Amino acid sequence: MRKKAVLALGGNAILKAGQKGTVEEQMKNTYDSMQGIVKLIKEGYHLVITHGNGPQVGNMLIQQQAGIGMNVAPLPLMFLNAATEGTMGYMIEECLENGLTEEGLDVQVLTVVTRVQVDKNDPNFQNPSKPVGPFYNRDTAEKLTKEYGWNIIEDAGRGYRQVVPSPIPVDIPLASTIKELVEEGVIVIACGGGGIPFIKTEQGNLEGIDAVIDKDFASALLAEEIEADLLVILTGVDKVAINFGKPDQKELDTLTVAEAEKHLAEGQFPPGSMGPKIKAAVNFLKNGGKEVVVTSVESVVDALHGNTGTLIKA
Repeated sequence: MRKKAVLALGGNAILKAGQKGTVEEQMKNTYDSMQGIVKLIKEGYHLVITHGNGPQVGNMLIQQQAGIGMNVAPLPLMFLNAATEGTMGYMIEECLENGLTEEGLDVQVLTVVTRVQVDKNDPNFQNPSKPVGPFYNRDTAEKLTKEYGWNIIEDAGRGYRQVVPSPIPVDIPLASTIKELVEEGVIVIACGGGGIPFIKTEQGNLEGIDAVIDKDFASALLAEEIEADLLVILTGVDKVAINFGKPDQKELDTLTVAEAEKHLAEGQFPPGSMGPKIKAAVNFLKNGGKEVVVTSVESVVDALHGNTGTLIKA
């Protein structure tokens, strides 16, 4: 039976550390990252692909900053989220379709610019903490705060940086449509960068909001809402490890939810790296998901064949 899976691509799949982020670099990285995914499609997997957008949004924020000096008003973050869903979706579409054609496969690929609902009472709105964009000097930071109402904080002596809320996703309105498309054999690219966050007002209207939803949390929710069999979280390592970077580092072949929660409580998975991925895995499994695999994009085929990766089950 064909498995329905959500694949959450990490940012390194499209823009690698140290690169400038040229179109040529990103297209090559994307094409290379699609090779294993083409093999999974050939094996019969029905897929939704999600992806991060941190570096790309950061670059766009720098472009926005440059435009301010030319009397061009900056776009809100929600618009930049939407823009990168489109541009990055296009890159993934083209590279994936080319890879499929090379394998003689005729499969449709579709990008869905995805809005994701958050709770207007989410406590994260009272404590913006997610850094986005470039560093500013003090004078520029004060000017931007005054003119645009941004929350800007001093960042560990490196300068001043905008921070935004990172609320928890609660619903993906297009999930049922995405589910139908996937079950018909369409490869869907959705929830790029965690999706475009919105709230429902007391009047029942939808209102976009400047925030950043964690990509892995959004991917887990999407996997739950489309009733996926499997959530695959693709990151920069082949396996999850405890005591990471220490002499007694231990890579894990398997994890139960209870073990994952224990390691989280012990601080084994930091908030800025593996923590959100493991929390997302736990959320998916506690809400009816069957399996989660954490591995690198280069090893995804081997991982789904059971030869590497970390398998997390209830």
